[in-house]
Amino acid sequence: MTPGTLFCFAHRGYQRLASENTLQAIDCALELAVGGIEIDIWKVGGQLLVTHDRRLGRLQPGSELITSMRPETLRKRPLPCGNIIPTLQEVLELIGDRAQLNIEIRGPNCAELLAQEVRAFVSDKGYTFDQYIISSFDQRQLYECLCLLPEVRRGVIAVGIPLDLAACTAPLKAYSLHSALDFLNPDLLIDARQRGLKNYIFIVNNPSDLKLLAEQGVDGVFTDEPHIVLDFNARMLANGEAG
Repeated sequence: MTPGTLFCFAHRGYQRLASENTLQAIDCALELAVGGIEIDIWKVGGQLLVTHDRRLGRLQPGSELITSMRPETLRKRPLPCGNIIPTLQEVLELIGDRAQLNIEIRGPNCAELLAQEVRAFVSDKGYTFDQYIISSFDQRQLYECLCLLPEVRRGVIAVGIPLDLAACTAPLKAYSLHSALDFLNPDLLIDARQRGLKNYIFIVNNPSDLKLLAEQGVDGVFTDEPHIVLDFNARMLANGEAG
């Protein structure tokens, strides 16, 4: 297969320039004109906060479980770049309709509030649901999203190679399969493609992997280094190789 361009999701924003999942990191990725942004959400004290870790200690001082904290307390602890943890609402406002947004559900009990917030935001702003993908390892919450917000596409995250390949996506009426680069498997890619799914791969930070993925017909990647994907796409287009 002739290599083509790859859709670029900036993983937690542009982490080279600001702390992950912050408004600053997301804005830096938007300035690059990436196709999509990926963020992580947890429900903390009745709010959806955009952060990855279940426990403090990696980016913020402390060792508490974030679900045991008050959201205002958590948001007072600055991240390394000086920004604070944003709310989902703040991220929705920042991105507007400038890029696709992949919202990964990390913590429990997010689906109902997520459906409410996205539906209200789209209705209020007059946007469409087409720019959003809700993804998760938690297929139960993805099923909740199917029931509560069927208009928004769903992405099933898989680490490893399931015995039944991409079959788990069928009851979720998924749009995409998000597979780990370390478990890249042609049979899984082919099965997903035959089911009408997009194949997105995470986390791809090496330029050498991009050509390999494009040759295998992958649709897009999640990356901490969005500039390498944009550079790759520019080369493919310049060479007339984009499909």
